Amino acid sequence: MNYPQIQFSDRKSEIDLEQLQQLFNICAFWARERSIEDLSIAISNSEPVISVCDGNQLVGFARATSDGIYRATIWDVVIHPDYRGTGLGSKLVETVLSHPRMTVERVYLMTTHQQGFYEKIGFQRNTTTTMVLYNQANLEPLPTEEIQLQELRGG
Repeated sequence: MNYPQIQFSDRKSEIDLEQLQQLFNICAFWARERSIEDLSIAISNSEPVISVCDGNQLVGFARATSDGIYRATIWDVVIHPDYRGTGLGSKLVETVLSHPRMTVERVYLMTTHQQGFYEKIGFQRNTTTTMVLYNQANLEPLPTEEIQLQELRGG
């Protein structure tokens, strides 16, 4: 890796959301067409969030969510195609994993085509957690009164 201008950052406020949107549109079939507003919400609800810049250009990104003790999940790992094969992707994932919020029993990661890349970092294939719930907007939330009653009953 010979990019003297490369900088890793965990400062959410420094992420250029338009550049992130462009990076996803170029690199991530699963994240194309994400809105700036949705990206902002995802970032604000994630910790850590790591960006990789070459000068002022965003060339890599990853984020994670964690309960801080038992489980964490890494999301949205992307490296611009011009920077792949340089070691930046591995360093990006290792930077996420070294964050204090990631000191947990298990770290999960979903990937469609990059299993071999993540196995080199130490991830193992896992066939036991394969469930997913789509279209959560169709679920009806509990009425506020019912939630409060459950809380009062301790359950």
